[in-house]
Amino acid sequence: MAKNTSLYFRIIEGRNLPAKDVSGTSDPYCIVKVDNEIVARTATVWRNLNPFWGEEYTLHLPMGFHNLSFYIMDEDTIGYDDVIGKISLNKEYIAAHLRGIDNWINLTRINPDEEIQGEIHLGLEILQDRQTKALRCQLIEARDLAPRDISGTSDPFARVVFNNKTTETATIKKTRFPHWNEVFEFELEDDLPTEGMTFTVEVWDWDMVGKNDFLGKVDFNLDALQKTQMAKGWFRLLPFEKNEDDAGGKLGALRLKIRLAEDRILPSMYYQPLIDLLVEPVIAPAKVEDMTPLTMLEEVTTVESRQDVAVTLVKIFLGQGLVVPFLDYLNMREVNKTTDPNTLFRSNSLASKAMEQFMKLVGMPYLHEVLRQVINRIFDEKKYIELDPCKIDINKTRRISFKGSLSEAGVRECSQELLKSYLTDVMDAIVGSVEQCPSVMRVAFKQLHKRVEEQFPEADNEDVKYLAISGFLFLRFFAPAILTPKLFSLRDHHADTRTGRTLLLLAKAVQSIGNLGLQLGHGKEQWMTPLHPFILQSVSCMKDFLDKLIDIDSEVTELQQRAVFHPSVTIKEGYLHKRKAEGVNLVTRFTFKKRYFWLSSETLSYAKTPDWQVRSSIPVQRICAVERVDENAFQQLHMMQIITQDNEAQLHIMYIQCKNVNELNQWLSAIRKASIYNERMLPSFHPGSYRSNRWTCCLHTDRTVQGCSRTHSAVTLGDWSDPLDPDVETQTVYKQLLQGREKLKKKYLESLDAGTVMDQKERMHGDGVKQAGVERSRSFHDRRMSAAARLLDVIQDLERAHQAFERREKEDQANEMLVP
Repeated sequence: MAKNTSLYFRIIEGRNLPAKDVSGTSDPYCIVKVDNEIVARTATVWRNLNPFWGEEYTLHLPMGFHNLSFYIMDEDTIGYDDVIGKISLNKEYIAAHLRGIDNWINLTRINPDEEIQGEIHLGLEILQDRQTKALRCQLIEARDLAPRDISGTSDPFARVVFNNKTTETATIKKTRFPHWNEVFEFELEDDLPTEGMTFTVEVWDWDMVGKNDFLGKVDFNLDALQKTQMAKGWFRLLPFEKNEDDAGGKLGALRLKIRLAEDRILPSMYYQPLIDLLVEPVIAPAKVEDMTPLTMLEEVTTVESRQDVAVTLVKIFLGQGLVVPFLDYLNMREVNKTTDPNTLFRSNSLASKAMEQFMKLVGMPYLHEVLRQVINRIFDEKKYIELDPCKIDINKTRRISFKGSLSEAGVRECSQELLKSYLTDVMDAIVGSVEQCPSVMRVAFKQLHKRVEEQFPEADNEDVKYLAISGFLFLRFFAPAILTPKLFSLRDHHADTRTGRTLLLLAKAVQSIGNLGLQLGHGKEQWMTPLHPFILQSVSCMKDFLDKLIDIDSEVTELQQRAVFHPSVTIKEGYLHKRKAEGVNLVTRFTFKKRYFWLSSETLSYAKTPDWQVRSSIPVQRICAVERVDENAFQQLHMMQIITQDNEAQLHIMYIQCKNVNELNQWLSAIRKASIYNERMLPSFHPGSYRSNRWTCCLHTDRTVQGCSRTHSAVTLGDWSDPLDPDVETQTVYKQLLQGREKLKKKYLESLDAGTVMDQKERMHGDGVKQAGVERSRSFHDRRMSAAARLLDVIQDLERAHQAFERREKEDQANEMLVP
């Protein structure tokens, strides 16, 4: 049995931030840390005290976490960036908000004594004979301490405080992973009052000039220690107790959305009955009007949770090889209950959300292949494009013409030509991508086309079957990706204001094409009129594209549906800087060479350029750790190491530098996902490098010594490339059903019992026709009640299984506490 912790957070916006620049503004960005490790950095919003970011992340943390922190910084071109303030939330506070946090939170000042991280390894033991009684403390080592010196390390020593006595260990210079292995003993007097007495171990950074820096502490209750007689292990370092001061809002505030999901994942056998119930109506379709577990699940989901449920169901049915029949089942029900074709798939129903998430899960590499080139061109060119007369700024048009500023009409004409050029590139890329589109997507669209054509066969509704597909592919896939490329991993940063406006206008045009131009001329944006002929011309090309897209054999095998991430598909690619293995004695800047990397589920390969024929490759199955590298290892930022093992069980380390922290986290996450099921994953690693005959992190001279820090192989960012895990996904469905259990009981069991009494009265007093109708109604009620009862029984069985495992965990923990 495993535990799964997922932390979702969205950094929406800031307000009333203090000015840090002489211009009276700031250039704010946000750094996010989980347990003092940077996991994300937002884009910088220039010259703005009320910035909007809108960036969101999901972090998978199987081992849990302690603290989530948001640091608002002011970017400076020269010198160090200024710190504006921070927000720090512990896990207990986040977990207490069951529906998540969605609030403005004031920034607080940063106190260095609160910037604590790391753990200390020590042993405490009560020694007693006939004459004396003593407390023995063995200080062994510490790891992952906070860097307090400019070199990126510290000079740590430990201080023991007990009964007004203080002793200290030796100071270990230039390390965050000190080894002391020193023993101290304190005599315990018989008449010493132990109630409320504590034994404290503090860790400090020694400074030659000025006062020492606090690195953390651990407190032990003497009464509890005397009962157990012994305590040994790794203990998390904590800050001094504090009363947090939010500065009365003087530092501004941050609007955040945070949600924590912690689940106990049971063995697969416990989830199989629920999977069987979910799959049943898909493999053996019931009557359209019948209620099934899938339709009941939709009823107990809120609008906010429906997207998460849709992702979960798509992953479950991908794992079962039934994603096309699943989507067809939902779409058929949605289409059949729609009488007005203009409202088809316009709501946030489970069918709409499932199709939307299916495209993201299956089609993201396809989307990147289609749009990346034109999106990169728009970002690189940074052209000024504006069609709205109310927004044209003549002063911003000087770069358009060497003759100076253009007139308003000239700006519009130039903007139209540029926009047509970008739109042509987009449409050419899309209509020419039939073969690149994943076959499972094409078959799903073919089934959708068939259902819509059956429901609306009239000649007047000829376009509805095209609108159904384009509504998903263009309006919910291509257009949103053009509008916000960062959210679809097409770019590392959000667009600046000028580029963002270009993307918005382009996305509007693509939406109009997706709507078959039916709404042209009816909106408020009449300034888009000059583009209408081009848009209408593109509509016919789009229809031809959709006809070719669904011209595919529907007999897609189960294996094809499961293997949405084919081994040959590149999960991630891009330029990185690789450290030369033979460049130990070179100046740092000469030891790193720019190389183009490709990651698939089978290999990590690299070459001099994307077109270079000769590639070096590492089998993914040989990777046994992917971790960050300390700054002081090479005096370089944003570095990671990939540790592999050869056939002779020898370890090899490749050091790679990324251009920023977000790229670092993305590559770490992608490689960890590709190697997460490898058999020989390491439990520890060295965050430093082996130089001058010793490790820069723990200072050990033995090159083969075991790593001094824990690995983080299962810590990943959530995105479209997450591995399919049916147990985790089914647990999510179970939780949603558990929350809506009472609603299901009330609607399908209690109300149906009352209906039975009414049916009996109708039988007694009604005529033959009415009785036949009652019988049909009763049969329908019986099927609904049976489906609800079966689903509620499965929910109850899973609840009992969770309770049993929880009791067993508590018993095991109690037994561990009794064993010295």
